Amino acid sequence: MTDSNKKIFYRNQAESIIKKLQLRKMEGYYADSMEEACTKVLELIGSGKKSVAYGGSMTIDGSDLKDRIKNAGHDLIIREQYKTDEEVKELKAKMINADTFLMSSNAITLDGELINIDGRGNRVSYLIYGPDQVIVIAGMNKVVKDVDAGIDRTRNIASPANTVRLNCDTPCARIGRCGDCLEHTICCEIVITRASMIPGRIKVILVGEELGY
Repeated sequence: MTDSNKKIFYRNQAESIIKKLQLRKMEGYYADSMEEACTKVLELIGSGKKSVAYGGSMTIDGSDLKDRIKNAGHDLIIREQYKTDEEVKELKAKMINADTFLMSSNAITLDGELINIDGRGNRVSYLIYGPDQVIVIAGMNKVVKDVDAGIDRTRNIASPANTVRLNCDTPCARIGRCGDCLEHTICCEIVITRASMIPGRIKVILVGEELGY
């Protein structure tokens, strides 16, 4: 439960970040809660049946967003249902051509840059290229001072937590901090999004709660 003082702080900080996002040709929004953020996501997806894909995200998985998208009549691409090599190939084609791709971000700087570290690179690849729009949903606990702090947060907070979740045999899963490993690492791709080439393609919803890793 986030207290009222922190809520005010989050809102004020988010308003400053949203101005920076605008300079970087990304749209920024603030939601007081994840419930409010889900409503905004449906608004941004728009009317009519749309194809919607998503990347691995504890922020999204901890909400009822996927059910709400399906109930709204959209075509939710459920990636967990694609298992064989041929099915995964089909999945990739669907995801890169999706109307909307949903994800969170490992970190967001006060200056409006997105920092993400990925294993296979599928999540960050769709952030960079493909889907018509990308909606990033991130709790204000993901906000950091700068890019260096964002990479540090990802490698020492987000990645260790995710390796535990995924039962990975990595040093960070055992000791709770980055071991700069190469074998079995999930920190293969580091992507810094400093601007959107297509104005408004990337939309960032900052949520006044602590969400995800």
